[in-house]
Amino acid sequence: MEARLNLFADPLAAKSLKHLVAAGKAFTDSTLPAATAELVRLRASQINGCGFCTDMHTKDATHAGETATRLNLVAAWREATVFTDAERAALELAEQGTRIADAAGGVTDEAWANAAKYYDEEQLVALVATIALINAFNRLNVIVQQPAGDYQPGQFG
Repeated sequence: MEARLNLFADPLAAKSLKHLVAAGKAFTDSTLPAATAELVRLRASQINGCGFCTDMHTKDATHAGETATRLNLVAAWREATVFTDAERAALELAEQGTRIADAAGGVTDEAWANAAKYYDEEQLVALVATIALINAFNRLNVIVQQPAGDYQPGQFG
């Protein structure tokens, strides 16, 4: 499989991606747990059917020490006992934030309140921005049919 566009070689695409990546890096210094951010990225990527991002965030999470059991259960997090209540709240927010078009009103007040029980304002900003950015990356990759499987942890800096 070959991508419809080479997002890494095209100058305009590369410039755009550089800005998206930079926006994401602004939140890596937040107090949002890195493991939570990876779980959220993985779940949104699964929902959006983005093989490239699913591959990337599974490998990055594994490289950072995440267990195979937890990664394998992200898609079934509601029934899994391996996630904390805080992670479950973040995953719910990620799902609702990713499926905005599927639900009138978008993210429910209940999902927001539940996330706010576990995360302070800075962490909520990082969580919301992480959800928004991964959805942007997912859409880029799905539209161009970016192939999955070859990503190496740390490949993009």
